[in-house]
Amino acid sequence: MNRRGLILSVLALGAAGFGGATWFANRPGPVAEAEPVAPELAEAMIRPYSPILGPADAPVTIVEFFDPACEACRAFHPIVKDIMAEHGDAVRVVIRYTPFHGAASEEAIRVLEAARMQDVYEPVLEAVLREQPRWASHGAPEPGLILQIAATVGLDAEAARTQVLAPDVVAILNQDRADVET
Repeated sequence: MNRRGLILSVLALGAAGFGGATWFANRPGPVAEAEPVAPELAEAMIRPYSPILGPADAPVTIVEFFDPACEACRAFHPIVKDIMAEHGDAVRVVIRYTPFHGAASEEAIRVLEAARMQDVYEPVLEAVLREQPRWASHGAPEPGLILQIAATVGLDAEAARTQVLAPDVVAILNQDRADVET
């Protein structure tokens, strides 16, 4: 064998070895069994009033602690929707509120709860997130716009003005704050 053939053979053998090592290092491993969540923690994760996107009996639950005024939550929302679309009825998302951005966050949560009472939660959620840059500017928030935005997708604004002040809505905000700490 000439020198050129020997060099090409060594290079081919090295490339094959590298390819095999790459496959070995990146092969899928066994899937670990998920441990069930402790009952006291499970209760703090999902409350009976928590909005649920997707089938209530889905085998996989994603709990999202969510602030409608949060830019990261807005950016993450399409990813959550993609996960749900990819896995169909196998995934549900439970939304818990975290009003980290002050009055604008609280107003948006109150409007979302009014939307839930009126069975227009998802369209209002989509509209509130789509228009977030208008009402949730962290330099100059305009929470008063949220109700107007929600009304464009089916929320009864007159009924919502009363619903946002309901004791149940205040209780949801308070319980979700406590559960975030848990």
